[in-house]
Amino acid sequence: MSEPLVLTEPADPAPPRRSRVPTLLRQPDFRRYWSAQTVSLFGDQVTMLAVPLLALLAVGAGPAEMGYLTAASLLPNLFFSLPAGAWVDRHPRRRQVMIVTDLGRAGLLLAVPLLWWIDALSLPLLCAVAFLIGTLSVFFEVAHSSLFAALVKRPDYVQANSLVNGSRAMAHVAGPSIGGVLVQVLTAPVALLSGVFTYLGSAAFLARTRVIEHAASSGSGLGMAAGVRYVAHSTILRATLLGTTTLNLFNYMFAALFVLYVTTELGVSPGMLGLIIGAGAVGGLLGATITGAVSRRIGIGPAVLLGFVAFPAPLILVPLATGPQPLVLAALFAAEFISALGVMVLDIAVGSVQIAATPVAMLAVVAGFRRTVNYGIRPIGAVIGGTLGATIGVRPALWIASLGALLGVLWVAFSPLRAMRVLPEGDEETGRDPGK
Repeated sequence: MSEPLVLTEPADPAPPRRSRVPTLLRQPDFRRYWSAQTVSLFGDQVTMLAVPLLALLAVGAGPAEMGYLTAASLLPNLFFSLPAGAWVDRHPRRRQVMIVTDLGRAGLLLAVPLLWWIDALSLPLLCAVAFLIGTLSVFFEVAHSSLFAALVKRPDYVQANSLVNGSRAMAHVAGPSIGGVLVQVLTAPVALLSGVFTYLGSAAFLARTRVIEHAASSGSGLGMAAGVRYVAHSTILRATLLGTTTLNLFNYMFAALFVLYVTTELGVSPGMLGLIIGAGAVGGLLGATITGAVSRRIGIGPAVLLGFVAFPAPLILVPLATGPQPLVLAALFAAEFISALGVMVLDIAVGSVQIAATPVAMLAVVAGFRRTVNYGIRPIGAVIGGTLGATIGVRPALWIASLGALLGVLWVAFSPLRAMRVLPEGDEETGRDPGK
């Protein structure tokens, strides 16, 4: 006998599974842009460690020469940022600018190991290559702000900056570790080859990124003077610029001497140095992860202030590091970990505020002016750091640099940012101060 038919209620449909992939990374064009940034940042970290070690180990550079090398890579920011920004704002294809600069940097970086292999590498040539790569990087970075704004909607600025800076943190984790091992095992010139491939990879990803870009009208009146005026009249942009400029002056005094001090006076090998920097940069991953939540909890302005303190303060542990080697290594690790966390909070919060407070049609020229001042101060800091290291000693110079960097927060503490909860609005037409 057949079983009786039993009618049952249909089961409720299962709730959709939430994807763990961030919303922006599910957008193909942003994903390609983000991938380009990721591979480029990875190569930058290897290069930043390999080049000074190459100067130190293969060319025999001392404290002053290390300062000159650092300055050479940063001087283009002083000379070219503002005119590059004005030009890029009028260029209809910022993405192509970034691709060309990637290819150019790959070619220049390839020249360094070639010069070394034919025994023709010298400090002046290394400085010249660093200067040319820095020049191309200026055009890449001022175009980057416009491409970012074309790809990302304003409500997603913090999330997008968190993703990009998360890649930067990951590059800090893996890049120096691999770079230090490559330098120690295969020599510094070979380590530089990885940077060549990352620039080529970045260019390939950007070539596949589709984005609608609009150049500013040639009759709009936008240009170098307009960018300077807008920043000067904006309490928000002015405060962040002065704060980051002060911080970077002292931080690059510190950076010019850090590798030299740790390897010669503290006796840390290149491989161990790379591992310490890479392991400490896990703090950067933490910072990129929590900045969105922190800015929502305390406000975007207080998050900026937090970054201004959390970035430079831990570096005091470097000149403090004395005693047994394990204690020295622990101090260096703590300095790198906490400082990496702080710089992620600062970069994400400040970057989001600066883009939001700037009219889209002026993004590149305003970014160019910021780089002229902010990045232009870096070679000055590097030369001052090298000179101080050669005259009063490396460790006293590091004390001055690490304590002086904390002064940057004062500019922001007495600005509208200290009470700002959400991202500001830039006036598209008049350049009115977005802080009022």
